[in-house]
Amino acid sequence: MTRDAMTRGVPGELTPVSGAAGDGEVPLVDTHVHLFTSALPLAARAWTRPEGELTADTFVTMMDEHGVDYGVLSAMSLLGDLNDYTIDALRAHKRLRGTVIVEPTTDRYVLEQMKADGVVGVRFQWRRLADLPDLSDPAYRRLLFRIADLDWHVELNIEGVRLPPVLDRLTASGVKVVVDHFGDPDRDAGYTGDGGRALLRALGTGRVWVKLSAGYRFNISPAMLADHAATLIGAAGPDHVFWGSDAPFIGARYPVTYRDAVDSFAQLVPDPALRRRISLASHAFYFC
Repeated sequence: MTRDAMTRGVPGELTPVSGAAGDGEVPLVDTHVHLFTSALPLAARAWTRPEGELTADTFVTMMDEHGVDYGVLSAMSLLGDLNDYTIDALRAHKRLRGTVIVEPTTDRYVLEQMKADGVVGVRFQWRRLADLPDLSDPAYRRLLFRIADLDWHVELNIEGVRLPPVLDRLTASGVKVVVDHFGDPDRDAGYTGDGGRALLRALGTGRVWVKLSAGYRFNISPAMLADHAATLIGAAGPDHVFWGSDAPFIGARYPVTYRDAVDSFAQLVPDPALRRRISLASHAFYFC
């Protein structure tokens, strides 16, 4: 079976990879990458200005060099609803899928074209917002209905302490939800606070997934980060946990390489059988 056939979701054999996922028999999927060029205009609310860029062609080469078979582009908060480069990358590289940022009033036909281009979800980039959008507003209710109807998901990036009401509303709407960056656990209390308990409770519904991504941002020990991963896997099961690099590591406090990120998967999830389950679930969720 060819790689192109796999990206179209045709069932059959799985392409061997380098073994980073576990036993070399499953595809390794990086579920959280940001692609952009220095020429793209930043959004008015951009929280930082990146010093470099990561283009689609460069990233595909990185994937090949590090045994990563597929990538999922996460819509950048720095670009707002400028999805042009993401869509161009998806059209050019069938090994990629992506999420977009859209206004809640975006027309159904626009969303359908995005789906044809390889878009698989809408990112709610709500971190650092002074006031959260009202998900009970008719425009958001229509957007959530359309997301569910397209079999997309909501990718949620938000502070952990603000998770409870947002997750309650999203799960009640019937959409699939993927929570970024470990769910932003409390740096001291982990998942024992209100936000952490809300995430663990939502993971038990079967409608919520969580990414093991951007752990380098938390400034905690590798052992604590692995404990967080174990807690999430225990609550959700490996089929509802994904791994992502967060390349190109914007705002990192110390240098992080793509090799560091790929190697971190085995550090976070030492059990090869669990890594295999996570990788299979990632491929099925995004590419089948």
